[in-house]
Amino acid sequence: MKRNLKSYITVSLKGLGMGAADVVPGVSGGTIAFITGIYEELVTTIANVDFSLLKTWKKEGFNTMWKQLNGNFILALLIGIFISVFTLMRLTNYLLESYPVVVWSFFFGLVVASVWYVGKQIDRWTIKLVVFALIGFVIAFGITLMAPAQGLDHPLYYMLCGAVAICAMILPGISGAFILVLMGSYKSITEAVSEFNFQVIGLVGLGAIIGILSFSRILKWLFTHFRLITLALLTGFIAGSLNKIWPWKNVMDSELIKDKLVILDDVSVLPQNFEGDPHLFLAIIAAALGFLLILLLEKIAEKQPLSHAKH
Repeated sequence: MKRNLKSYITVSLKGLGMGAADVVPGVSGGTIAFITGIYEELVTTIANVDFSLLKTWKKEGFNTMWKQLNGNFILALLIGIFISVFTLMRLTNYLLESYPVVVWSFFFGLVVASVWYVGKQIDRWTIKLVVFALIGFVIAFGITLMAPAQGLDHPLYYMLCGAVAICAMILPGISGAFILVLMGSYKSITEAVSEFNFQVIGLVGLGAIIGILSFSRILKWLFTHFRLITLALLTGFIAGSLNKIWPWKNVMDSELIKDKLVILDDVSVLPQNFEGDPHLFLAIIAAALGFLLILLLEKIAEKQPLSHAKH
């Protein structure tokens, strides 16, 4: 895919959106990648990372290897993600702590529109596709209801956590942070990062690399051979994940981790049963804004449609 500087800036802006989503525990950057039209290119690019790149570098030089890697795309995307994570993380955390119902309502509206957008990629829904969408819904909804497990202090478990969390990050729907909470390793991994425990960080990082390289190949194969079924599954999966970001939740269990309150267990309730001010009017406005943002992103994506190019 040929791009000019303007289109790479657009890719960075999409990375900005992915980073903003990833800092929210419950929203996946993969969802933003999908609705901005770069999901399949991202998956294909990651899946094409292998030892042949080193051979190309050795035989034909760095520039040829960089083109084979689709390096400019990855670099532009990572710049956007890192800018977002380092600039928006404090703001997002502040808003989540100060105006939780309103912020979650915004993301709820955003993800509802994402379900509509992904489902719209299928021209004609058949009974088989509806069944796969229901399977995706049940899986994701089931994950949101799971109680956190007791984590293990073992090198292989940290690698597994890294692998599973990174897969969740590129899969539209459930966030990687939420998966780490479920696996009981969120506390130990965040403490390892803050204390510069490079052994744990390295194990999680190694697991993440193995996970993303393996999972992206599976996704690429699914999109190539079972595109409509994959889209149906993703539609259901994102819809099922809505329970995780429902704005009105009563907390059943929580834990203070590094001065940050992490919810371990909560239950979705109707606004009138919410323990606190439901902020219903503001919540409806925020949800509408989230929904409209997806419509705006869709207009941007129409100028650069989903890429099926193989790199």
